[in-house]
Amino acid sequence: MLHTKNIDRTRAQESTNAIEKLYISMRHLFSRGFYKPMGVSGETLRKSLLLLRPEIYGSIAEEKIELDGLVYVIERLPEGIEQCQFINLTADEGYKNSHFEPIIPPKRRRNCYRIDKDQMNIEITRGRSEIYDILTHLTFLFIESHKIQERVSLNEGESFIREWLHLEDIVLHQKKINDKEREVLIVHLGNILGRTFDEVSHIYKVFATEENPHKFFDLIYWLGKLAIKEVYTNEKRTVTFSSLLIEEIGHHIYGEIWANDIKHILKEYNLLKRPIHIISANMHSVLNSIYAKGALPEEAENSKGFELYRLLSNVNSKDLQKKVKDYASENGLIYVKDTSGTNINVQIIDTDKINYNVSPFQKVNSIKENAVIIVMDYAFGEQAFETMDELLKPYEADNEKVHLDVKSVSIMGKAGILEGGKGDIMIPTAHIFEGTADNYPFKNELKKEDLEGFGVRSFDGSMISVLGTSLQNKDLLKFFHDSTWNVIGLEMEGAHYQKAIQSASKIRGNISEDVKVRYAYYASDNPLETGATLASGGLGMTGVTPTYAITQKILEQIF
Repeated sequence: MLHTKNIDRTRAQESTNAIEKLYISMRHLFSRGFYKPMGVSGETLRKSLLLLRPEIYGSIAEEKIELDGLVYVIERLPEGIEQCQFINLTADEGYKNSHFEPIIPPKRRRNCYRIDKDQMNIEITRGRSEIYDILTHLTFLFIESHKIQERVSLNEGESFIREWLHLEDIVLHQKKINDKEREVLIVHLGNILGRTFDEVSHIYKVFATEENPHKFFDLIYWLGKLAIKEVYTNEKRTVTFSSLLIEEIGHHIYGEIWANDIKHILKEYNLLKRPIHIISANMHSVLNSIYAKGALPEEAENSKGFELYRLLSNVNSKDLQKKVKDYASENGLIYVKDTSGTNINVQIIDTDKINYNVSPFQKVNSIKENAVIIVMDYAFGEQAFETMDELLKPYEADNEKVHLDVKSVSIMGKAGILEGGKGDIMIPTAHIFEGTADNYPFKNELKKEDLEGFGVRSFDGSMISVLGTSLQNKDLLKFFHDSTWNVIGLEMEGAHYQKAIQSASKIRGNISEDVKVRYAYYASDNPLETGATLASGGLGMTGVTPTYAITQKILEQIF
């Protein structure tokens, strides 16, 4: 007799399943070329997202409108997208040569173009991860918009609650309102959104800008308005993917252009055959760590620890930042602004031209080397594989094939931490690639002990490279943290970088097998703590110490 086991799936298993479904659906819709997010074709995405209930989208599965998640999403999408019925995802198809003004979201470097009142085009040059990112954000946005529609409609859309009519009157006629009238409207919005007066007042201020103090009113109105049109006049919002984008994805087109531009400059400056150290980081910490002391002697003298870097991180320190950049340009730094579409700028540093008399670093490990440091800005998800894979390939030009003498690759980035809090440091021992059976153990040249003594905590263990930061929930993360996987944090690029480095060094022979790797991350959030997700805001000055501590240790090992 066969005994069947009754299997109760845990919340973590359900979540894993939901993520898999999401990605399969997104790939299918992408291949198809278009879909209607709130129609039948978008149903799987909606259901999977509601089942998953990611932390970052807070109360997505509840009746009330999710406000922090709305802030997070809107900061990553182009201004005005809530007014557009048609959203087109395209490759770089020449819009920069037109009269259309590029719209760049504050928290995502991508060019978007408002074609007319109903259409927004979003340029995709950073691979599949960018498509997944946008589609999950849009799905969240449209789910929330339908909640508004349901809360304001009466009698099958024949009439609407008075609060909605008041909001419509203010937004459509762009009426000037005084403080008292604004507060009346906030009370009405509280009713529409299922939120308190305090909550709406707070979020109103978060969205307000100098140009448009009432941005939140406009946003809620247009989200609701387009959902009303979808339900009652069948004017469905549509997402389309251009033919060129479908054709280009997966072919490293932008990564190849980007990498060739860098190698061309290395050749031009006679640096191509020199020992090379690659660092993936931001555009300020390596620059400031090497050059700030020499560029700003007075400020350096009066600063202890990382105080000088705190000063340079201040938004009001533009003049000082310029001094450092100018000094760096005179002492071996070449700035390469991206023109390929990857949105990854690069700094090339000829270490022979550094004035070591005023530098905090002295040649110890590279005493016989006239090394070159390539600093590349953060990649995004799968783009990390594309760019690193292309960068590590030999340079071919004028019937010459030159293998790069890459001595080390160092990756510094932000990550969500599962043990600790904002500003703490994670030192990975392996990268686990979510949704696949791929794991990448490696020897990390950085150790947990290296990062002690800076006043921040450090942890070591496995890191999980997730398919999207907005697709995690506590149950899933708790499973990874508490199980034998011993996961200490999550980020989006580590496995992609390691895959490129391993294939270039161990299989393809593009770089030396002995290449050294360094990975270190500082915590931008703790997704296991309520109120500490990415939606709760940035690091601010908290990020200075871990950023510069990691940078210092990477550079000490290079020099």
